[in-house]
Amino acid sequence: MTGDLRNAQWRKSTFSADQGNCVEVASNLPGLVGVRDSKNPGGPQLAFAPAEWSAFVTGLKARTLDG
Repeated sequence: MTGDLRNAQWRKSTFSADQGNCVEVASNLPGLVGVRDSKNPGGPQLAFAPAEWSAFVTGLKARTLDG
């Protein structure tokens, strides 16, 4: 999915340590959720439909994702 992430308001998990090693998520944009590497905020950014992101997070919480 592609989308305009210029006005994204990025946030990091409260579980994140100060060293980074996590992702930042922007969910303030209608119709998409942005994701980027917290260590490289100017680098590549991904955009997901809200339903796709929700399914991903649900899978993480349930530990049902392959990998």
